[in-house]
Amino acid sequence: MYKNILLIGETAPNVFFYKEVEGDKEYKLSTESEFSPNDLIVKVKSGMLYFVRQYIKMGIFVGGAGLELIENSKGKEAVKGLEMAKKGTCSK
Repeated sequence: MYKNILLIGETAPNVFFYKEVEGDKEYKLSTESEFSPNDLIVKVKSGMLYFVRQYIKMGIFVGGAGLELIENSKGKEAVKGLEMAKKGTCSK
């Protein structure tokens, strides 16, 4: 179902990524950590902004990364204090 893979870069503290995508489609956003891969499906509409927050969820022995779609007002406020990440390569 998701044949095209777009690697944007590796995440780091206090940064955010910005990526324009084609509207009126469904996208699978993924992050992988030592804990496990994590996916979030987002159905986007043309002309809209979407904010996805990556967070650490605790496991029994190790934490892992999770993704959640957040409200635009919270997303806009959150990125004010962050720097835009440089697009690069991923380790996978």
